[in-house]
Amino acid sequence: MAIRLSPVMMVMQSAAQKAAKRLLRDFNEVEQLQVSIKGPGDFVSQADLRAEQTLREELERARPGYAFLMEESGASGGDNWTWRWIVDPLDGTTNFLHGIPHWAISIGLQRRLPDGKIELAAAVVYNPAAGEMFWAEKGTGAFLNERRIRVSARRDMHESVFATGIPFAKVPARQRLPFARVMGNLMPKVAGIRRFGSAALDLAWVAAGRYEGYWEFGIKPWDCAAGILILREAGGQATDPDGQDLDDLPDDVVIVAGNGHQYSKLLEIVAESSKEA
Repeated sequence: MAIRLSPVMMVMQSAAQKAAKRLLRDFNEVEQLQVSIKGPGDFVSQADLRAEQTLREELERARPGYAFLMEESGASGGDNWTWRWIVDPLDGTTNFLHGIPHWAISIGLQRRLPDGKIELAAAVVYNPAAGEMFWAEKGTGAFLNERRIRVSARRDMHESVFATGIPFAKVPARQRLPFARVMGNLMPKVAGIRRFGSAALDLAWVAAGRYEGYWEFGIKPWDCAAGILILREAGGQATDPDGQDLDDLPDDVVIVAGNGHQYSKLLEIVAESSKEA
């Protein structure tokens, strides 16, 4: 039996699927894309911009009055919003432009409660090249397409695989040494560390039990908003290195995430390594 989606989830998935159609066409002709360079290792393509415009049009038409925080066009809709979309039209742009089929559309929805607290309410991470739609709403569980997903149950760190984002040319020096310390302290303890190039999919893959944990320094709200909620609804945890939740999503996010057994171990390693650095 097909899962019956809520109205807001229907809007989110429909918008992602519409934007994905053009992205897939461009992906199949990636060598012909007009590409401008924002900085070393950080590209923006015409495909990225078109996808963002499509997502904005679809979401705005379905939910007029909601605010936006988007990777390319920034924040809009005023500071006193009650609902806000957080959108990355193409997470994994460098993979996309190199013909690597590991990239995603990420849509998160934040809600401001009457007491002023902000919470993540709904999320979609869609990898069109793989046909995988990860999604969740607060309190209803996490799903991959129509299958319920849960974090892995691995307890032993030596059997666990972790994901991260390796600093590149754009990343400031102050973030490189803490990263190197974490890598150095974590590597001898685990089965492997992966760097696949999409924070949204890293979090979704922890939710699906493919990884046991994930950490990264200095990512952006649109990289991780949707993935955080999907992971939580799958039974995992995602916080900053002090163990504080990330629902309000600061401009530069330092994130530690994992299943129920590995999160606390990874949190301790990241905290101690950062002090060493």
